[in-house]
Amino acid sequence: MTPEERSLTEVPVAGGAAPRSLAESLRARDDVSLSALLRDRPDLVTPVPTDITQLASRAATRASVVRALERLDRFALGTAEALAVAGDPASYDELLGLMAGDGGAEADPVVAEALPRTLATLRDQALVWGADDRLRLVRTAREVLAPSPQHPSPTGLGPTAAEAAAGMSPGRIQEIISATGLPSTPDAVSAVARLTELFTDRARMARLLEAAPAESLEVLSRLVWGPPYGQVTPDPAPRLRWLLDRGLLLPTAPGTVVLPREVALHLRSGRAHRHTEPLPPAVEAAATHPPGIVDATAAGQAYTALATVEELLKDWDEGGPAVLRAGGLSVRDLKRTAVALDVPEPVAAFWVELAYGAGLLASDGEADERYAATPAYDEWLELPVAERWAALATAWLAATRVPGLVGGRDAKDRALSALGPGLDRSAAPEVRLRVLTLLAGLPEGASAAPESVLARLRWERPPRGTQARTADVDPRSRLAQWVLSEAELLGVTGRGALSAHGRALLGERPDHAPAAGPSGPGDKLPVHHRRHHRPVPREALTAAERAAAATHAARLLAPQLPEPVDHVLLQADLTAVAPGPLKRPLADMLGVLADVESKGGATVYRFTPASVRRALDAGRAAADLHAFLTAHSRTPVPQPLAYLIDDVARKHGHLRVGAASAYLRSDDDTVLNEIIADKRSASLRLRRLAPTVLAAQTDPATLLEGLRAMGFAPAAESAEGDVLITRAHAHRTPPRTVPEPVPDGPPAPDTTMLAAAVRAIRAGDLASTTPRKPTGAPVTGGELPRTTSAETLATMQAAVLTGATLWIGYVNAEGSASQRVIAPIRVEGGFVTAYDHTADEVRTYPLHRVTGVAELADDQV
Repeated sequence: MTPEERSLTEVPVAGGAAPRSLAESLRARDDVSLSALLRDRPDLVTPVPTDITQLASRAATRASVVRALERLDRFALGTAEALAVAGDPASYDELLGLMAGDGGAEADPVVAEALPRTLATLRDQALVWGADDRLRLVRTAREVLAPSPQHPSPTGLGPTAAEAAAGMSPGRIQEIISATGLPSTPDAVSAVARLTELFTDRARMARLLEAAPAESLEVLSRLVWGPPYGQVTPDPAPRLRWLLDRGLLLPTAPGTVVLPREVALHLRSGRAHRHTEPLPPAVEAAATHPPGIVDATAAGQAYTALATVEELLKDWDEGGPAVLRAGGLSVRDLKRTAVALDVPEPVAAFWVELAYGAGLLASDGEADERYAATPAYDEWLELPVAERWAALATAWLAATRVPGLVGGRDAKDRALSALGPGLDRSAAPEVRLRVLTLLAGLPEGASAAPESVLARLRWERPPRGTQARTADVDPRSRLAQWVLSEAELLGVTGRGALSAHGRALLGERPDHAPAAGPSGPGDKLPVHHRRHHRPVPREALTAAERAAAATHAARLLAPQLPEPVDHVLLQADLTAVAPGPLKRPLADMLGVLADVESKGGATVYRFTPASVRRALDAGRAAADLHAFLTAHSRTPVPQPLAYLIDDVARKHGHLRVGAASAYLRSDDDTVLNEIIADKRSASLRLRRLAPTVLAAQTDPATLLEGLRAMGFAPAAESAEGDVLITRAHAHRTPPRTVPEPVPDGPPAPDTTMLAAAVRAIRAGDLASTTPRKPTGAPVTGGELPRTTSAETLATMQAAVLTGATLWIGYVNAEGSASQRVIAPIRVEGGFVTAYDHTADEVRTYPLHRVTGVAELADDQV
């Protein structure tokens, strides 16, 4: 290795000696290195360890080690797997041989160049410790990664010859020694050692295999890259018998044989892996589009996303679907929503989950629980269009709920429903951010080949265990596929390429961009004008910086969005064409007066008797509707539309429905006679109470629906006889908080927390490792000193007079025990006031909470 590479090796402990344990290795680190470890493995800092020894113990627990291994890239994980099958300890040259082959750096210079950095990463993660001539994988990591029959290693290697021969009889081992031409030994241990020497000697092994039959070599070739186990019959074939007689295959159980690790490594030319992949696969560009086209396409999709969410919540405004008993949306209601939005069901699930994640809809909490818009939805509607999109995009980036899982089954084979439980995946935000970051690494306007993105993600976080390395079963690959489609739906990408506002959402800013975005039409930059971006990792941004990034993204998006219009074009076929997005008051009123017939660049509304009656039910008079259409139409109001409004208004309210159970009254008794004579009214069970009043045995709502189905235009009235006006947008849930993402383990500590944790660990380590004078009772490492109350008080008072420094054990009010190094200043009233060297400040401790006291050694005072 070069001198620069050697600088990455283990730092020796005090005195220049090599570390003897992981704790000594960690103790030799500086504060920056310890902070980096706690940042990369946040589970180690919750709660803060009392000293370095406890930190090392926690870093070696199985749960923490598995979590750390899962966050390694493929080459780093492969390096750890190679160390798991190497000697313990192993030298750097042995590790290089396992990764690059027998030729070392000359055989694979790319691996030789990447290995020192990867080894430094494993050391930084506290998975490997020791100098280059004595590399040690943390014991728990070795147990997790070492091959076994129950848990095969990804290397495809089996047990060593010594491990495989452990259950064999000494006589059989001597027979193998004799068949290989080795001299006999006095015992089985030395025989196995001599056999191992043969298997690791390249020249002697080559001569042995030269004499092997071709059929036997073909058997070895099938086992060499794993799995190393095979089945044999009680009377093996000659090709197998030749291998068994020479120990090239060793029995592990009746009918099962294994290829010893040393033999496999010889056949592999020393490689632990068939493919090492030291470099990440490149993300390839599938196509390149002009950046202006990408931004315009993404902006159009962003506007469609906003319109879809508004349509969804408007449809649920007066009370949406019922909440299932187990939580979530029923399959039938999801299908109805998909039909209403004119999208496939998986896409409908995405919009529903997006609105829920942004806090725009929730369950109302009533006895008959239903989904409805929240008060936050009304506030969201008042925001500028671009800021509404930024709110949705920000919620999508941070959400742990995964809409793509809707329709699948959970671990207990229960159906997963939209808005229901079981959709949280803690890795989702990280995968979204990583996919978008990879897209941002391509030139502007370039769309990525999905296969290359998935390959890169699988290299960065390779699937482990029984998961096959395919996108069909790899959870991260499935998440990445959903991210690519959701980003396109939301308008973060356009034609597969990351848009300018998508880059800004990640925290990227142009190098020469002004601090604030455009403040008016005159400040808008041309679409084709592009600058180089400097990336800022979004995970490193503070909450304020993320909010600023969202604001910047909204400013970039705003010029690309169509301007709202304040007019429509009325046509003689009872339709109205909106030539663009409508301003809010016009859109709200037209949504009540007409039904949407088609959407696209221009929205088509259709006027029907039912839609006009809906406007009249909302309290509008015919004159109001005529005035509204005249004011907002660029074309004259067609005569058929005017006749439709007048005709519906003339009939509206002639019939009045109230609560008896329900009654029906009208000043025109001929209308009531017509209703009673109509066979369709039989289900309403009407009977006449007076010439102008009918009673019904149904509730008013059912009576209203029945009469409207018969072609009448009744109006509901109150107990006082006044017409009840049906207001739109009436139902809202109580205030709801935005759903909290499910974290992936403990949260990453900030800089302040890291600094405080390192200080506390150093202080606790000082207290636990400072040499003390011997006391009457022996004290082992990690135990608190134990003295009587009288001895504690006497030692404290003597230290005040002499200025001595003491080591004490202390238990706080929560029951947590710690060791402290203090210099007592005053002892009175059952308390000791002292300068605490571990906390670097003056503190007061109750004497009854001090477990014991000991003086420091003379050379430590």
